[in-house]
Amino acid sequence: MEDSLAKRIDGYKLTTAEILYHLPDHPSVLQTFLWQDLDIVPRFPILTKFLDYWSGHLDGKLHSVRVAVRGVIAPTELKVYGAELRMH
Repeated sequence: MEDSLAKRIDGYKLTTAEILYHLPDHPSVLQTFLWQDLDIVPRFPILTKFLDYWSGHLDGKLHSVRVAVRGVIAPTELKVYGAELRMH
């Protein structure tokens, strides 16, 4: 959790990829796979590594990849309150 928060603060964004691929036994049929991880926009090194692994080790040939990105911590989600709380 701590590592994940540090990544988000360092600019990693929640990246979701919708991957369409051909079924190995039925190449005319497409299957969907959803992948999600924290990644760096716009280079996407983690997604690229995953897709390189897929292409080199899995039988289902990639058809297309659609990517959506969302900042996990957005400035509009952070609010400053005019109160101070103390715990003893």
